[in-house]
Amino acid sequence: MKTNFLFILSFLILMSSCKSSEKNKIDEKMMLKAVKFLASDSLEGRGFSKPGNYEAAKFIDNKFNELGLEPFLGGSFTQQFKYQFSGKKRQRMFPLKDSIANLSNTGDTLVIGGNVIGKISGKIKKTIVITGHLDHLGIKNGKIYNGADDDASGTAALFAIAKYFKQHSPKHTLVFAAVDAEEIGSLGADYFLKNYPNKENIVLNINMDMIANNNKQQLYASGLFHYPQLKQPLENITSPITLLFGHDNPDDKNLDDWTFSSDHRIFHKEKIPFIYFGVEDHKDYHKPTDTFENMNQEFYVDAVKLIVQAIENYDSYLN
Repeated sequence: MKTNFLFILSFLILMSSCKSSEKNKIDEKMMLKAVKFLASDSLEGRGFSKPGNYEAAKFIDNKFNELGLEPFLGGSFTQQFKYQFSGKKRQRMFPLKDSIANLSNTGDTLVIGGNVIGKISGKIKKTIVITGHLDHLGIKNGKIYNGADDDASGTAALFAIAKYFKQHSPKHTLVFAAVDAEEIGSLGADYFLKNYPNKENIVLNINMDMIANNNKQQLYASGLFHYPQLKQPLENITSPITLLFGHDNPDDKNLDDWTFSSDHRIFHKEKIPFIYFGVEDHKDYHKPTDTFENMNQEFYVDAVKLIVQAIENYDSYLN
């Protein structure tokens, strides 16, 4: 009897371990293949309103469709907007429906940008918005700034996270937004939120910007200084990565304040709570060396698995 009991107990522990491992499984191969393409020379650094940027948006649109996401806008994943530049100075943003004739464009340049947005409808209308920016710096002085970590890593992570939650139905509605023009002022995130219906349903923004290049096995979750109520779901995450808190206190002289450093700032200004996942600046930050080859792929995969756990915890924790 004792032998049988020990056998059954061991079997149950093994099955529980397998189930836990399976539940935290993401499509690593798909994600790495996607980030490699987004950071390839063929997209020429995904500079805002440049051909490579449009190719990246088209790729993301197709990927959201392949994953079976619902178009956030009804018939389309892509949300386009016009932007007017005056010389080198940014002027203002317009909805795509506005006619060029209605714009004062003497000596100005009018360009089109675009967010790509999909969703998974949950059991409730309350929504968690998950963001990563699709643009980077383009070409400067003849060199391609590929932006593998910044932020092809966050954009490709959207695919892996979306696929995971297609297989593990969430309670909250999850919106996946690859936003444009972060590098020149979070224009895409700003347009997205200004034109978001029922904004009061958004309970949290999870922003991912630079999550793939760290040699210390450290990832930061920034934002708890402003939203301390969001700490508990981050405290019981199991990962080979050390999850650190900080970079959000303006009075902390030892750490830079990231509160307004990426697209989450747009949500914060609207008093929507955020958690920003990112690594500290590294030697390849905003350099031509921010390439797929210089990413820490093992760290990247572990970081996305950690973020999946965090989203699951928030999905259970938040009303």
